[in-house]
Amino acid sequence: MLAPWLVHLYTASGAVLAFLAVVALFDHDYRTAFFWLSLQVAVDATDGLLARRARVAERIPWFSGIKLDDIIDYITYVFVPALFVWRALLVPEAWAVPVAGAMLLSSAYGFSRTDAKTTDHFFTGFPSYWNIVTFYLLVAKFPATINAAILVSLAILVFVPIRYVYPSRSRVAPYLTNGLGVIWGALMLVMLWQYPAVSRAVFLVSLIYPIYYLALSFRLHFRSNLTPL
Repeated sequence: MLAPWLVHLYTASGAVLAFLAVVALFDHDYRTAFFWLSLQVAVDATDGLLARRARVAERIPWFSGIKLDDIIDYITYVFVPALFVWRALLVPEAWAVPVAGAMLLSSAYGFSRTDAKTTDHFFTGFPSYWNIVTFYLLVAKFPATINAAILVSLAILVFVPIRYVYPSRSRVAPYLTNGLGVIWGALMLVMLWQYPAVSRAVFLVSLIYPIYYLALSFRLHFRSNLTPL
């Protein structure tokens, strides 16, 4: 019975990583903050596989790993990035609280949808990848007003029921999607290591995967018959 609890503890460790990220944010140490968030992404990408192997739902049926995962995801994918937008002033100072509020409220809605994660492994609405978005905005150094427009637009897209691929559980082109995802993850770590002097070439190449992800998601959403590519 120990194994299932260790898996839940592994998932819950994301809360500690989120706390460490917040501490770094208040010290204006953005590189360290995103380092802790990147570790949480690694935990989030692997805890589901461990949970299935340990049969946690079957062995501890009264404890919801899904609810725990949602709590951790909201803290790390939404709350900490929203705090980052405010702390780092990615948007005009007068807009910091409203924009952060739009992120928090839209994602609260998104997380509360019963079809937020569909049975055929898609996300409904923009899947609150705010940690990734804010990291890109930090690296890209766009004008604050452009950042605000991007963040508000994505907050609106949370309410638009477009289906986005769930990369780690997708049945469509899983090897290509996850293979590209591994390469993209490595590029993100390179950018994190290079920050604040990020190579423009690495930055541009890293955009290939998000573009692929969006193109695949939109293609599958707007195609009536979902078949393997």
